[in-house]
Amino acid sequence: MAELGEAAYDSFLETEAGLAAYIEQEQFDQKQLEEILTRYNLSTSDYSVQTVEEKNWNVEWEKHFDPIVVEECCLVRATFHQIDKRYPYEIIIDPKMAFGTGHHATTYLMLQWQLELDQQNQIVIDAGCGTGVLAIMAKKRGATQITAFDNNEWAVDNSQENFDLNNCDDIRLFLGTIQDLDATMKADLLLVNINRNVLLEEMDFYAQRLASGGKLLLSGFLEVDQTLIEQKAKEVGLRPKGVKYHNGWVALLLG
Repeated sequence: MAELGEAAYDSFLETEAGLAAYIEQEQFDQKQLEEILTRYNLSTSDYSVQTVEEKNWNVEWEKHFDPIVVEECCLVRATFHQIDKRYPYEIIIDPKMAFGTGHHATTYLMLQWQLELDQQNQIVIDAGCGTGVLAIMAKKRGATQITAFDNNEWAVDNSQENFDLNNCDDIRLFLGTIQDLDATMKADLLLVNINRNVLLEEMDFYAQRLASGGKLLLSGFLEVDQTLIEQKAKEVGLRPKGVKYHNGWVALLLG
């Protein structure tokens, strides 16, 4: 999704069956699409292309965006869903075009881990925040200093809207990457749910941003890439502390 976003696809819909990505017809480039998919070992049989009719896409999106419950502890819902007080944690997300509603396995796995990890009074960084859902969870789990950022302006705008919806006004948010952080800033927990290629490129920066005893939680890659990710982490002094799997995807805890 991140790579498609860089290729002019401007809205996405995650489902159990996969991903629908939308782009203006005049900007569609078949060769560019195939080049992106090839990097993830996907072939022409793994996708289809169609021209869609004009319709009210807000209404269509609401039809397919159902609330998500993580570990029977956290409800992730949109503003148009009914309030349900059964769960200890509730996160309100109106994702628009940003990634991270809980529907995709990687976001679900990250939230699962956050329900287990101690974040009370901790410094947390959410790298590539998308909708801001992970930063919001960190706040609800007791983190006292949270910084979130994304390199896409629409994601930053969406995160701010969702922070406001969840009364998370004190989360620091900016447009940029891990390299734009103050070099002296160190995190007790660094959250990164980005695609495999970015994880590999930025692993050294992640290690530099961890406080003594800090933990790095990664997702956005498939089980077939786990060994490659662990090898790169080992090169920068990080070791696996735990792992979770869901539908072929991985969330890896390092420290």
